[in-house]
Amino acid sequence: MHLVLKNVKKNFSEKEVLKGINFSFEKGKIYGLLGRNGAGKTTLFNCISEDIKADDGKITVEENGMERDINSADIGYVLSTPVVPEFLTAGEFLKFFLDINKPEKSNPQAMDEYFDLMKIAPEDRNKLMKDYSHGMKNKMQMLVNFIADPAILLLDEPLTSFDVVVADEMKQLLRSLKEEHIIIFSTHILELALDLCDEIVILNDGVLEGIEKEHLDNAELKEKIIAALRGDGDA
Repeated sequence: MHLVLKNVKKNFSEKEVLKGINFSFEKGKIYGLLGRNGAGKTTLFNCISEDIKADDGKITVEENGMERDINSADIGYVLSTPVVPEFLTAGEFLKFFLDINKPEKSNPQAMDEYFDLMKIAPEDRNKLMKDYSHGMKNKMQMLVNFIADPAILLLDEPLTSFDVVVADEMKQLLRSLKEEHIIIFSTHILELALDLCDEIVILNDGVLEGIEKEHLDNAELKEKIIAALRGDGDA
């Protein structure tokens, strides 16, 4: 399975944000999407998820030799600022989500097993989510996306709200999921991308450039990535 972007463009008034994105993302990999603040990473995610409409170009899924338009069921989107119904407890929210997703979930795990997966303590499961920290809300947002099990996961700065231990647990979980998914991981932290991702993709001046994983940890390649983020010509 591939997620294919062909000449995807997006303008806001006079500003060209995406200037013709061409790229193919492959199942079984975690892609690190790097770009400076304002480069258009969230805009790209919003176009892929169809939260906003691209001005031009095409976004498709290629599977079993066939190409089709992308649809909402293909996509899970973890926002950088988590959106959860704060008037519900975590348990109420999870039960509601499992109830409405029953047709897709033939054997849903017990709720406690899902909470255990995300390391949400028993004493926190019946708290109103309005009292949750940013990191706890992010855990719930990630959990429902994992349960929905879409083929493509868009993760917009998902680990920045976690402490070191939880971030490491989330990285292990993402690695365990990648074989059956396309995971695109937006971050501004180079070391995180180097540690977690199979491939690095730079969004700079409205276009995407892939950088191979080979020798990813050496200083020369780090310099190449930083040069690409700066927009230096030969990056």
